[in-house]
Amino acid sequence: MIRTERKYIEILRILKEHREPMGAKRLSELMAERGFVLSDRAVQYYLRYLDEMGFTEKVGNMGRILTPYGKEETESALVGDRIGFIISKLERLAFRSTFDPETGTGDVAYNLSIVPEERLFDATNAFDEVIGARCGFFPRYRVIDRDPRIPSGSAGIMSICSITMDGVFQRRGIPVRMAYGGRLEIQHGEATRFVDLIGYRGTTIDPLQLFISAGLTSLSSLVSTGTGTALANVREIPALAEGRAREVVAQMKKAGFIFPVAMGNSVFNLVADPYRLSIVAFSGMNFVANTVEKGIPIRTEIGAGNIPFSKINHD
Repeated sequence: MIRTERKYIEILRILKEHREPMGAKRLSELMAERGFVLSDRAVQYYLRYLDEMGFTEKVGNMGRILTPYGKEETESALVGDRIGFIISKLERLAFRSTFDPETGTGDVAYNLSIVPEERLFDATNAFDEVIGARCGFFPRYRVIDRDPRIPSGSAGIMSICSITMDGVFQRRGIPVRMAYGGRLEIQHGEATRFVDLIGYRGTTIDPLQLFISAGLTSLSSLVSTGTGTALANVREIPALAEGRAREVVAQMKKAGFIFPVAMGNSVFNLVADPYRLSIVAFSGMNFVANTVEKGIPIRTEIGAGNIPFSKINHD
């Protein structure tokens, strides 16, 4: 059970990262930051189980620490958990996103791209082409140059990450699952089918970055002719949440988002499911794909953090 239950794994991970004894209250706060909302009482329940298994021990009234056996077991358990690193990071960003499309306020998740200063004009032109073709997630970005993550001689470009959408759904009480990243074929401006799909739960590298690095996109053709291959994500929600989801979709469109490409029980060549809706949305990584295709050096961190929506949605 300890190897498959994510809540236990996260508690063990936190105790491994913090050497000092930790109580249920602090563990509850740190678990919330990682997307697991548990009461102090619930954390106590998990800790009692870990005590019984011999993985943790109580240090007076100070809290719990890992036992030598717990450290050994944690290393073993986290080998498998590392496979989910990408999705775990994205889920944390979604949890921290507070964007409200109805008011246009709150924090969104963003990607940070870094390009040489002398190629910034070319890179922003590549971004603008994607915006013009309406195959990005949000039609604006922000150029920055004062940030400790940006080396001398380079410039940064912030663009909204589509994981922001997951945060919006979650805050409206809609369970959402990031399922796949894929290459979506576009013919004369109409999406037709997925050429490739890679599941997010089972890879240490973002699927869309893999497609870009392998040269498997054709954004340059798409933005100039309306035919090509773009990057898109597939999310899944319960079919019973369709009405509420469509309300969110309408609000996000009103806020300026290019979303969704399609939504339904049977979408493109995805497997039909009467109990779940697939939501297909263009990825913000199409900006990067078009830039790479033009031979412009660019390095991108997907889900680099959260920022107020107003910082990117500016004139």
